[in-house]
Amino acid sequence: MGLLAVATIMAGCGSEPPQPVKVDAKVDAAARLKAAKDAKIRNAAKVKANELGQIPVLMFHRVIPSPQTTDDRTPKQFRADLERLAKEGYVPVTAAEMVTGKIDIPAGKYPVVLTFDDSSPSQLTLNAVGVPQKDTAVAIMKEVAAKYPGWRPKATFFVTRDLFGKTTTEEQAQALLWLKDNGFEIANHTRDHLNLRSISQAQVEEQIGSIGKTIEQLTYTKPVTIALPYGAQPKKKDWALNGKGYKHKGAFLAGYTPAPAPFSKSFDAAGVPRIKVMEKKGDCAQFCSEAWLDWLKKNPDMRYTSDGDPKTVAYPKFKQPYLRKSFSAMSLPY
Repeated sequence: MGLLAVATIMAGCGSEPPQPVKVDAKVDAAARLKAAKDAKIRNAAKVKANELGQIPVLMFHRVIPSPQTTDDRTPKQFRADLERLAKEGYVPVTAAEMVTGKIDIPAGKYPVVLTFDDSSPSQLTLNAVGVPQKDTAVAIMKEVAAKYPGWRPKATFFVTRDLFGKTTTEEQAQALLWLKDNGFEIANHTRDHLNLRSISQAQVEEQIGSIGKTIEQLTYTKPVTIALPYGAQPKKKDWALNGKGYKHKGAFLAGYTPAPAPFSKSFDAAGVPRIKVMEKKGDCAQFCSEAWLDWLKKNPDMRYTSDGDPKTVAYPKFKQPYLRKSFSAMSLPY
């Protein structure tokens, strides 16, 4: 037995070592990419992602104790508006993030765009030490964010020459830079809030370009979006997007429906609808925020639901015909 064992060992020592198995690098990379994509598809299906769904873009104006028009909200009402959104899984994104498709929110959550028109002091007023005053819109947003983990104080302010009631360049810059430094979007609402439908192209460009220049001088950033006064488009709607001294990615209306996703064929950058914030009263029984949020809750398949990955556009396969071709490379049907 001993001699046989030694012979076996000696024979083994003299044999050639096993050859390494060659792996095709391209095949291996393709397999890893497929596995990663399959995992993303499973995750998207798990949360019922629908990034071709509709997005509520809410339109606010003043937040004041004694409302004077149906556009105004009291601090109590505004706080309740935000808390409902937080409880129902909405996460704010800016108007610029929406129109450019940079919607980066957790999987299973729904984007909402909070917009504020006219740059009222009730939206933002800073105290002597640069902190937003109690019951202003910004202060309330920060309170709600502290109360609800996952909610974030993010919104778009469409400003006019009023600039939150500030008259000196220093005060105007302080307000706008505070918004910029705290993650809010500063956007265009024209200088004088004129009806753009009734004026010439040169006047449209002057109204839009002049306030855009002011914003750029005070903040070193150019506006990416614009809200059209009264929701009125110019005689040629492209004038709101492109003109002398400005180039916007989206123009927002004052309409009465949720907005199509930026990845959808229905999306029109020159006319993005918004929703007036109000309870179910009169015309608002069907066309304002409470009614539309109720509808989206009852029809979740129509609502934009995130897959959690801003680099993909996930949706059920049967919705593929609605995808804009420019986003084909990001497409993730399941």
